[in-house]
Amino acid sequence: MTLDQDQLSNLALELLDRAKAYGANEADVLAAEGDSLSVQVRLSMVDRLSKAREKRLGLRVFFGKRSASASTSDFSRESLDRLVADTCALAKAVAEDDTSGLPAEGAMAKDLPDLDVYDPTTLTVEEEISLARRAEEAALAEDTRITNSEGADCSTATGTVLLANTHGFFGKHRSSRFSLSVTPIAVDSNGGGMQRDFWYTVKRKFMLLDSPESIGRTAARRAVRRLGARKVRSQRVPVVFDQETAESLLGHLANAVSGYSLYKGTSFLVGQLEKRIAPGFVFVEDDGRLMGGLGSRPFDGEGLPTQKTVVVEGGILTSYLLDTYSGRKLGLPSTGNASRGVGDNPTVSPTNLYFRPGPQSAQEIIGSVRTGLYVTELIGFGVNLITGDYSRGVAGFWIENGELAYPVEEVTVAGNLKQMFADIEMIGNDLEFRGRIASPTVKIREMTVAGN
Repeated sequence: MTLDQDQLSNLALELLDRAKAYGANEADVLAAEGDSLSVQVRLSMVDRLSKAREKRLGLRVFFGKRSASASTSDFSRESLDRLVADTCALAKAVAEDDTSGLPAEGAMAKDLPDLDVYDPTTLTVEEEISLARRAEEAALAEDTRITNSEGADCSTATGTVLLANTHGFFGKHRSSRFSLSVTPIAVDSNGGGMQRDFWYTVKRKFMLLDSPESIGRTAARRAVRRLGARKVRSQRVPVVFDQETAESLLGHLANAVSGYSLYKGTSFLVGQLEKRIAPGFVFVEDDGRLMGGLGSRPFDGEGLPTQKTVVVEGGILTSYLLDTYSGRKLGLPSTGNASRGVGDNPTVSPTNLYFRPGPQSAQEIIGSVRTGLYVTELIGFGVNLITGDYSRGVAGFWIENGELAYPVEEVTVAGNLKQMFADIEMIGNDLEFRGRIASPTVKIREMTVAGN
C-alpha cells in the first residue's frame, strides 16, 4: 500500500481514534519512511550496492498504568486492524507500572522550527559510484606507499518522521544525510609493515560535503604516517585524544548521565548532580536545535520540544539527559532527549553533544607535552560505566618535546573516567561535527600507558 504524506497523517490520527475506541486512555503513533542508497567501490570496481525504501508505523497504547507497543510495515486494512487489537490486548495483560504514561499534555512541543536538516538533492547510483571512485583514486595517487584499499563508501538517506498522540500533538519533520569515506592501505617497502587508516565527511546538505579528493588525500596521509609503528615502555604520561577519539569520552559521559543508567544505579555519576566533575573551563552542551546538526530535530520521540541542555557548566554537572519515564523515576522533568525506534518504547539519547571549544589549536596542545601519547585510534572496549574504570587499546603517536616523534601501536591506556574528566588540562578549538557527538582535541593530565 503506497501512501502520500497526507494519507499517512490521516492514518495516524485514525489509529489513535481506534485505540481509544478499544478503551485506551492514552496512545501515540510513530511513523517513519525513508529512502537510502549506498555504494562501496574497491579498486575502482563496485563491491557493494544497496538501495532501500522503507515505511513503518508503530502504535503505543496505555490502559491506565499498563502499556504495550507494536509496529508493522504492512499498511493494509487487515494488518492495521490487527495491530490495534493486538496491541490493546497486550497492554491489558501486562503488569502495571506507576511511572508509565505520555508526557503532560501542556508540555508538548508547540513550535516546530525548520532546523535546516533536509536537502532534496538526490544522487543517482552512477553519481555515488563516481564520488567513491574519486575519493579512492585520490588516496591511491597521494603516495606511492598507498598500494591497496579496503574501499570507498558513498551513501545518502532521506526520511520523514511523524508523531501523533491523544494529547492532540501532531508533528513531522524531514531530514537528509550524505556521507563519503575511504580506507586506504599503506605498505612500507623498507620492512615497516602495513597500515590502514580512513577519513570521511558527513553532512545534512550535499553541497557541504568535503570534496572526494580532499577525503582521499587526508585518508592516505593518515595511513602513511602510521608506517613504522612501534611499542613504548609502560609509564604514566599526559595523553592527548584527537577529535575522533575524544568523541568517545563524550559518548561515555552521555551514557553516564542518561536517566536510565542513573535510576538503575549503573552510572559512575550517580549522586554527582550539582557537583564538580571537571575543571572550571569545561562545558558540555547537548543542543537538539543546532542548525543543520546531525542530531537536530524539532521534537523528541515523545513530542516534547528539543532544547539546548548544558550538561556540564564550568566543570559542574548541572543536568542529566532525560526522557519522561526516567525523569519521573528521578523526580526531574524531561530534557527533551527521548529517542525511539518505530514500535519501541522511548529511551534516552543525546542530540548534538559536544565539548565547548577552548582557545588552543591541536598543535598547541601537542606542543604543551614534553613526553606523552597522542591517540588517533581506539581498539576494543574496556570501560566499566558503573565504576568508571577505563582501559582501551590504542594506536597513535609518541610525543617528544612537543612534536609527534613516531607512530605507536599495541599500546593500552588506562585510568578512571572520574579522574580523566577531573584531569582535563586543555580543550582544543578544532570542533567539527561528523556525527551526533563531537569533540575538539582533549588533553588529559596523566594516564597509565602500558606497552613493553
